[in-house]
Amino acid sequence: MNETPHTASCASPGEVETGNVMPILHQVRHALGELLDAGKSEVIDLRSIPMGPGEEDRLADALGQGEVQVRISVLGPSEVIETRYPGVWLVTHFNNDNEIIGKFIEICAIPRLVMAQDEDIRAGLVQLKEQLS
Repeated sequence: MNETPHTASCASPGEVETGNVMPILHQVRHALGELLDAGKSEVIDLRSIPMGPGEEDRLADALGQGEVQVRISVLGPSEVIETRYPGVWLVTHFNNDNEIIGKFIEICAIPRLVMAQDEDIRAGLVQLKEQLS
């Protein structure tokens, strides 16, 4: 996925762009097609892909923002933001000092982080039954 690094007109002198924004967007497009055709979800770990100064922001701008935003607090805060493309989500995990510890693009109907887990549903059912009795 990496192209030969080059100095781009957007980069300051001495800063190197990777050229990975367009390949990532093409990967998202392909994954979105796979989601529709085969029900296959994909996760792109943005922290594992080299990105030059400003490229992550340009990628986020290209994906835009949709209508859904979710903030979750489990072992530190996480945010899930729907992009302008339904089925494409930006998921960011923070530590307790609000530093980014993980950033992903998830191509799926709904990110796993937002989905209720069976064990949590069971516990909720038990709690509701107790409250009603």
